[in-house]
Amino acid sequence: MSKNQILWLFFGFSGRVSRAAYFLAGLFLAIVQVFLLYRFSMVPEESAASQFWALAFWVAVIVSIWSNVALGVKRLHDFGKPGILAVALFIPVVSIIAYVVLCLLPGDRGPNIYGVHTNAPR
Repeated sequence: MSKNQILWLFFGFSGRVSRAAYFLAGLFLAIVQVFLLYRFSMVPEESAASQFWALAFWVAVIVSIWSNVALGVKRLHDFGKPGILAVALFIPVVSIIAYVVLCLLPGDRGPNIYGVHTNAPR
């Protein structure tokens, strides 16, 4: 996977993304956040290392929010649905159900209005 494809996957809003790519990218983002939170919890409070890991964690959270929205929009595009429905990923109980549905249900076979095939920009 090239640098441009990775940037598109995590930050782009055009095109479609498959179930596997959606799940694995979301898992990767969660693992990065958990790792940074773990590192933060292992250093002494009020130390320079503590401040560094806290900052790294919050930067990862902000990047992760953007990336999760981008992934959700592209996953919805794979169903032929508008990306605005990705706001459901921020409604507390609905978000869990929406994530599971987006991970499990297959998208449209063949081309749709959002792209010719999955895992590529439009």
